[in-house]
Amino acid sequence: MKKIVIVDDEPNIVMTLEYTFKKQNFEVYIARDGSEALEILKTVIPNVILLDVMMPKVDGYQTLKIVKENNKLKDTKVVFLTAKNKASDIEKGLKLGADKYLTKPFSVKKIVSEINELISS
Repeated sequence: MKKIVIVDDEPNIVMTLEYTFKKQNFEVYIARDGSEALEILKTVIPNVILLDVMMPKVDGYQTLKIVKENNKLKDTKVVFLTAKNKASDIEKGLKLGADKYLTKPFSVKKIVSEINELISS
């Protein structure tokens, strides 16, 4: 079964995405900030991490840096989903190693298709 870790501090976004990905037969893990995500990633190797940038404690950029340093997670795809949509933000996210950078507001259908395409390639 495909596994996804959704990391976002916005409850409505988390609920929507969790419901959607469960319907797509994903095993879904939820974290409300980067430090919770890093705890989950100690025991779960997901196919993809859907990551917000602006969160309390550990932000998305810092979380991605730590993920990329972990050898067990090197094949995990990382997709930013964030309101930070300036070219410099997008460039920073991709430079840090994100596979995709999607901006809010978003279409759930688009996110599902982007993620399915990413992990099947």
